[in-house]
Amino acid sequence: MRTVAVVLAGGSGSRFGGSMPKQLRELAGRSLVEHCVAAFDQAPAVDEVLVVTPADRAAATAADLRGYRKLTAVVAGGATRSDSTRQAIAAIPGAAGVGAPDCNVLFHDAARPLVDQRIIADCARALDTWQAIGVVVPSSDTIVETDGSVLGRVLPRATLARCQTPQGFRLSVITRAYELAAADPGFSATDDCGVVRRYLPGIPIGAVPGSERNLKVTYPGDLAVAEVLLKDPAPESPA
Repeated sequence: MRTVAVVLAGGSGSRFGGSMPKQLRELAGRSLVEHCVAAFDQAPAVDEVLVVTPADRAAATAADLRGYRKLTAVVAGGATRSDSTRQAIAAIPGAAGVGAPDCNVLFHDAARPLVDQRIIADCARALDTWQAIGVVVPSSDTIVETDGSVLGRVLPRATLARCQTPQGFRLSVITRAYELAAADPGFSATDDCGVVRRYLPGIPIGAVPGSERNLKVTYPGDLAVAEVLLKDPAPESPA
């Protein structure tokens, strides 16, 4: 089955600070989004790569990435992450149920520039079994509920994990989940697995081991950590 990787680079990166979106910041001479595109371009299991970017940067992004042979489209994103996912879905042939057979889609945050080939391969392989998958790493910290000033219930660490990307789906599944979400006036989501879990609860979501290297660049200090990790390219074993 064809596999399309979608690099979501449409956010503003407001928590990072500065006038430039964080996904366009440089890491070892490449933007964060280019690191992600390069990883998927090299992955044997990936057939196409699509990038979602702010509308005013789409042309420049397409020019910067023109050397990647699997890149098929640069799409203008929306106001939210979910809106950008919708834009990406609409750009994939077959999303409307006609014109192309079903395929697998991997959605990846451009803020995770160190995604490695093991994770990508494991995600693609997992979609042979599951219709929806997410990448997770076990929580090494004790997690507690809090109201902001008072600690509450301590949650069992053995059952907790931190979510990463890629998140992968059959195109037909994620398309249907967002169709149902569009009819819900109270819809909100921060990730695509959450949309499937809420609107298609009968579809189990498989867990793929992630990596501590697959960090998310949210603040300037995270970029410094990524620079250090990039000097040691050997991927970790599955968590």
